[in-house]
Amino acid sequence: MLALSFVALALSACSVSAAASGFVAPPAELFSPLVAQKVLKTATAFPNPAQYPQYTDRVNGDWIWFTPDQWTTGFFPATLYAMYERTKLCTHSNAGDASQWLSLARTWSTGEVPLETNTGVGHDVGFLSFPFMDELTVDPNNETTVQAVNAFANHLAGRFSPIVGCTRSWDTSDPTDFQVIIDNMMNLEVLFASEKLTGNHTLRDIAISHADKTMVNHIRPDGGSYHVVDYNSTTGAVIRQRTSQGYADNRMCASSKSDSSKVYKHTKKFDYLQTARRIATYFITNIPSDGVVPCPRPADSSAAMIAANGLLLLADQELSVFNFSGSAYYTNAAIKIVRDNTKLAWAPSWQSLLSNGTVNNPQHNNLTGIVYGDYYFITAGNELVSRGLASC
Repeated sequence: MLALSFVALALSACSVSAAASGFVAPPAELFSPLVAQKVLKTATAFPNPAQYPQYTDRVNGDWIWFTPDQWTTGFFPATLYAMYERTKLCTHSNAGDASQWLSLARTWSTGEVPLETNTGVGHDVGFLSFPFMDELTVDPNNETTVQAVNAFANHLAGRFSPIVGCTRSWDTSDPTDFQVIIDNMMNLEVLFASEKLTGNHTLRDIAISHADKTMVNHIRPDGGSYHVVDYNSTTGAVIRQRTSQGYADNRMCASSKSDSSKVYKHTKKFDYLQTARRIATYFITNIPSDGVVPCPRPADSSAAMIAANGLLLLADQELSVFNFSGSAYYTNAAIKIVRDNTKLAWAPSWQSLLSNGTVNNPQHNNLTGIVYGDYYFITAGNELVSRGLASC
């Protein structure tokens, strides 16, 4: 994710401890031997036919497995790529064997290939593309991977409405009800990736249009956000702003700050950076005194890890405009979120790394381990190592 380390840019030192540089110390659990052990145990139990872990039960923390055609399917293969990346960052550590992680990552990704042409996840093909975009960093000439990224991007682009200016999130029985969730911003990355591969600038235009509409209609002036915006598909008018899976209509989604920062990274359009700052300020200001996300309860460790990664990405973008104090501020906030929520949710006896995740609060699907919570937990650790702010 980083081109240059945070430390090299901001502190001009390549190996300084978090404490010595004035940053909060990350939790030791980020690099516990249990991370590699538990992920490897799950990875070597790949079911036949293919199934993928999504969340755990609430008692024993055992993974519940699903068929591949789920929006979360890409996260476990992407986790394996994150572990492969960790072996490069953490030499002579307990990160495991690089070749084994890469082989497992490719094996688990293969189970997604049929979804390139036949999937029911709609806009969430962006999440399915995660491991394939990771593979491109390993082997940019892998034609199977290139084909997968382009297929998922074209599928997402096919859900775009020029009238609304967005890609449709959820399909409904009413064709005039065009529902867009803020999470869909996280799927835009595949459009930018495919544009780089193909030169198809329409994909970039779609991503920017969607992001612009999101800034206007999902983000409130105070930096909070709506989960869902219902548009009229024939006029493009906003019908309703609401939540579906969260606590209330006026609560924000943890992914929103990461999304705006990513679009700024690709476009350098300052409005996106300003939006990301506003969202981050709202989020940080509303973190409870114990640091556990969110308020009110139940806690959601997955939201906390997504938010932490978003803040680290925002810290990167602040460096790009030479705002070193802002970058340090967001980095510290990210570390504190990881630390406080790890203290609550670290689950040594569970198959997942973390407990206390919320899948869908209105349906009482909460207090579980979640595959994307674990993924963002691992990537946060990798990002901190790459900055010289954590050691393996």
